[in-house]
Amino acid sequence: MEGARHIVHFDLDTFFVSVERLQNSSLMGKPVIVGGYGDRAVVASCSYEARMFGVHSAMPMRLALQLCPDARVIKGDMDVYSRYSHTVTEIISEKAPIVEKASIDEHYLDISGMDKFFGCWKWSRELRQRIIKETGLPISFGLSPNKTVSKIATGQAKPNGEWRVETGGEKSFLAPLSVKKIPGVGDKTFRFLSNRGIQKIITLQQMPADFIRQAMGKSGVHLWQKANGIDGTPVMPYTEQKSMSKETTFGQDTTDMEMLRKTLIKMVGELAFELRSGHRLTACLTVKIRYANFDTYTRQARIPYSCMDEVLLEGTLNLFYKLYNRRMLVRLIGVKLSQLVSGSHQIDLFNDTLTHICLYQTLDKIRNRFGKDAVVKAVTL
Repeated sequence: MEGARHIVHFDLDTFFVSVERLQNSSLMGKPVIVGGYGDRAVVASCSYEARMFGVHSAMPMRLALQLCPDARVIKGDMDVYSRYSHTVTEIISEKAPIVEKASIDEHYLDISGMDKFFGCWKWSRELRQRIIKETGLPISFGLSPNKTVSKIATGQAKPNGEWRVETGGEKSFLAPLSVKKIPGVGDKTFRFLSNRGIQKIITLQQMPADFIRQAMGKSGVHLWQKANGIDGTPVMPYTEQKSMSKETTFGQDTTDMEMLRKTLIKMVGELAFELRSGHRLTACLTVKIRYANFDTYTRQARIPYSCMDEVLLEGTLNLFYKLYNRRMLVRLIGVKLSQLVSGSHQIDLFNDTLTHICLYQTLDKIRNRFGKDAVVKAVTL
């Protein structure tokens, strides 16, 4: 079809587990759980062998080991995972015209028009084989006219497979699948739909859009469109320039170390909240200092993907201490987070306990309801 879109969704299979197996081949074929140690820790990722016992991500580790007592538990290393993620991104970006890095282990590619010269299916398969050959990581992809269908197709292709949905075949491909396969449908939405007799996508397809709008509002319309294979969302090019930042200019130039530290803590806390609210992670920190004579200096460091206050604050303070000249008055300080990606790995599941995670989620709920300054660290007051 002239002008048809061709969107590919690449997803690294059980990414954390796969990286660990590259480091330790004895883990191959065995149930593996990546996450923190201890009864209060949670599961970050698990192998397909562990999933057969009912284990899944974000499950309390204690429960996971009750379900699968023979599982090998690995603490995980986000720094190593980030390096592999960057490598995969570089391989894809070298070949694909438009790439969106959706998370640490997912990429969307817009290869529309390539069918005239090479063939989108053949091109996608060859890129997948190159990634596997150069990294050793298993990866699956789905190819279709849009992002929603391609992501669902990738899920059908797993583990380590390929799936193509031709233009015009979107509805028939989706029809027999559970509505849980639609991106964005969580447990709450699934229960809501199930209580109304909607468990398969075909049922949702056959319902009038107005009925869904009345029942669920605007989100219902988007859900109905996805169920019918309608998604015009563009692939947003991944760029290193995507960032968020905060700066503070002092009313009076200062060398008060404690005030400078408190200011950084406050800015990092606000930025971390913005990251989590937008379901994003950062891989790069930059600290900026402007002195009283207007000389401005910056220092940057890459970090494992994170959105947690402690990780960002530790990196920020380390940069600040390396950058700061104690003999000069400071006029302005700033913090920038860049190399942002969206994704579901919003919590450091290797180090945080379930209690710690719940605390952050509760604090964020309070801030979302009453404003970002409703809860702040005491040190910043």
